[in-house]
Amino acid sequence: MIFAPTLSADAELANAPDYAAWSKAARTHDAKSGMQAWREADASEHFDYKAIRARLEKLRGLSAAGDVKGLLFVLNEGIHGNIDGMGHERLYQKARFGTKILIEAYVAEVVAALEKIAASRSIPREEKRDFFRRAQHCYGRSALLLSGSGSFLFFHVGVVKALWDEGVLPNILAGSSGGSIVAAIVCTRKDGEIGTFLGSDRLANPARDPELRRLAPDEVRARLAELIPDLTFREAWELSGRHLNVSVAPAEKHQNGRLLNAITAPNVLIREAVLASCAVPGVFPPVMLMARGEDGGRVPYQPDRRWVDGSVTHDIPTKRLERLYGVNHHIVSQANPLALPFATDTRKQMAPIEAIQHASMATFKAWLNANMVIFQKPLELVPPLNSLANLARSVINQEYTGDINIIRPPKFWSPTKILSDLSQDDIDELIDTGMRTAWPKIEMVRTQTAISRALDAILAKIDKAGDDGPGHRGPAPRKAAR
Repeated sequence: MIFAPTLSADAELANAPDYAAWSKAARTHDAKSGMQAWREADASEHFDYKAIRARLEKLRGLSAAGDVKGLLFVLNEGIHGNIDGMGHERLYQKARFGTKILIEAYVAEVVAALEKIAASRSIPREEKRDFFRRAQHCYGRSALLLSGSGSFLFFHVGVVKALWDEGVLPNILAGSSGGSIVAAIVCTRKDGEIGTFLGSDRLANPARDPELRRLAPDEVRARLAELIPDLTFREAWELSGRHLNVSVAPAEKHQNGRLLNAITAPNVLIREAVLASCAVPGVFPPVMLMARGEDGGRVPYQPDRRWVDGSVTHDIPTKRLERLYGVNHHIVSQANPLALPFATDTRKQMAPIEAIQHASMATFKAWLNANMVIFQKPLELVPPLNSLANLARSVINQEYTGDINIIRPPKFWSPTKILSDLSQDDIDELIDTGMRTAWPKIEMVRTQTAISRALDAILAKIDKAGDDGPGHRGPAPRKAAR
């Protein structure tokens, strides 16, 4: 008698036209499966629910008494994303919608306490600034990373749209190859303009030739000019308040890949950076970066160097984001056709066949690396083959997942579409797939980023009176020299 209603709930989830309908169906599913009762009960072996309940009641008591200094004292003890184990991944694998209500209530109470401290006139501004800076540094930040994707970049558009519509899109975005296009579209516009540019009709190529599937380099450049304003990384940050990061790989030997942003390359023009990040080796020519000169004109940036597809070396640049911005929570939208075989959402409990596939892939990586060492010298005698082997090794050895993973579902697409100018129907399908794949992760994103988003917003208001550079609006990056 329980099985048929569950099937109906599953059908409602699959056919939901938007997130509101999906979340309603998910709650219905949880009520019928018993997972709503699990959410309402504090007890769990995966976190110290008694300690979290005690913390929650203490914050509630201080808040009810209007004791802002007491709230400040309690929160000065430390704000941590995984305090008492409440960030355990198993806590987000049970219910279709959300996690333990105790955890959601505790996070909401911390956010409310932070806002009361920020609004209080009894605490000096500098003391507030010091507290919130330390809190942000200790708690860390979240970032959305958009993988290389070729023409499947529209999957990322769906993911971004789902997060944007629910108000949980991070202020730090990183993209490589096709992902850099989507990140640049978002980070070069004010909030009121973003929704318009995430529409499929705005993103489709109006001059598409059905007989000519792949765009030529000049056509790619022209298309980017239509989608991305002629801004530098710093200008984009000043306009949007969001931090854009674009991965590029060197075309020459003995050079390192770079993560371009308002800290490492403030005067570099975004269009050329994105064009370079999309320059697939052997398909599109390497790109020379351009910068805004002192007189406002365009000047070459490191004219002796050329750059190519960023996903070759840093598809998901987690380490660099950690160093520059203190990011310790990574939301990954993964649509890279080359990476999908290696991208497994290890944060979920894998089925036996998935576990076997995961172990087999790890064994294959170890085997490939061992053989690359053995054959390194012979390969150097054949430069084209050596370059191909190094490229394959770089692709296989990268990490392609983060803390929250939104992975494009497996579906066969003709290889000719990977770098092609997609039709409106294909674009609509990919955007829809991205949104639907993101919906089950929305509440996890909301809960795990609520405190960092509150800290970002509060610090932006505190610093509004003065301009301290791109590190001090929203996420405060650390010095690039570190």
